[in-house]
Amino acid sequence: MESLLNVSSNALYTAFVIYLIATGFFAATIRDKRTSDGKNTKTSIIAISLTIIGFIAQVVYFVTRWIASGHAPVSNMFEFVTFLGMSIVLAFIILFFIYRLNVLGLFALPIAMLIIAYASMFPGEISPLVPSLQSNWLFIHVITVSLSQGILAISFVAGLIYLVKKIDQSKRSSKTTWLEIILYSLFVTLGFVIITSTFNAMDYEATFVQSENENINMVYHLPAIAGPEGFELTTADRMEPYFNAPTWMQGSEAPKKFNTLVWSFLIGTIIYGIVRLILRKRVGAAIQKFVKNINLDLVDEVTYRAVAIGFPLFTLGGLIFAAIWAQIAWDRFWGWDPKEVWALITWFFYAAFLHLRLSRGWHGEKSAWLAVVGFAIIMFNIIVVNLVLAGLHSYA
Repeated sequence: MESLLNVSSNALYTAFVIYLIATGFFAATIRDKRTSDGKNTKTSIIAISLTIIGFIAQVVYFVTRWIASGHAPVSNMFEFVTFLGMSIVLAFIILFFIYRLNVLGLFALPIAMLIIAYASMFPGEISPLVPSLQSNWLFIHVITVSLSQGILAISFVAGLIYLVKKIDQSKRSSKTTWLEIILYSLFVTLGFVIITSTFNAMDYEATFVQSENENINMVYHLPAIAGPEGFELTTADRMEPYFNAPTWMQGSEAPKKFNTLVWSFLIGTIIYGIVRLILRKRVGAAIQKFVKNINLDLVDEVTYRAVAIGFPLFTLGGLIFAAIWAQIAWDRFWGWDPKEVWALITWFFYAAFLHLRLSRGWHGEKSAWLAVVGFAIIMFNIIVVNLVLAGLHSYA
């Protein structure tokens, strides 16, 4: 099993590196004056070929980990988010061959890499499944949901491209502000990856012991900006917390997670500030040159098509399969668990997206903003609901 896990880890790392190289080639196709929407060049062929090779490497990771663990590798946060990254790449490959839109790769692959990097920050050990997860419905439900979210993520990518191209960056407005906030959130995610990777490599630990019961402790793997209330730091030469984490956050690890959130915003903001100083303009304005030659109607069509494919798949996996599994595992179809509630909110949002587009004519910019908001809801479900809100589905 150890050898299989090594193969699996190496395959995932290989996929990440290949995606990074492919992104560079997609960037080259955008800067190539001979390249226009729908036109293949040697650079474009190399870029998509590398993407497919990277995806195959990630499939090798998935299959070898499945064999090594004996169950579908979607049972913890590391496995689920990694598979989501793979789903985004698969969705991109499919839609690329339909629309031949090179700029989609320039944005989709970095998003997928950021998500895979985010996944790598969680424990990757294989552990036995709890009784409720020992069912074939585990991979039927979770894999279907992840595939649908990967497709819906492409609607976000296309919507973001549309907004970067469409919004007038020559003057400050509410639209430029909101677009910049969206891009800033990507820097915050990058900040999370960087800070956790750095201190994980240093094997950083700081132990806090509860004042009233010394048998209860909490181990931080980042310096404590926000400490656990009612705990005392017992590890020598470690930073004392500046304030206590809020008590309204649920879960035994809530203070540690809140501390990680603070660090992510801090590092993400620093990186964003440095980039702004170098560019001397908003990030949205800086990347606008990469999308100046795209066909907005084609990008708008990709936004709609991704939702039209992803929404029925999410309905199948996120509602129908989920209800069947809930009945088998907990003897009820619905229980108002936080994850169930947010899955329903996600479903209603994308149902409204299709209704507004098909019945009210919400095309173009309105459709792009909806796609961005929809993906924000998905990420809230993945990050906050899984890690902060206590429930039957949470990985907290």
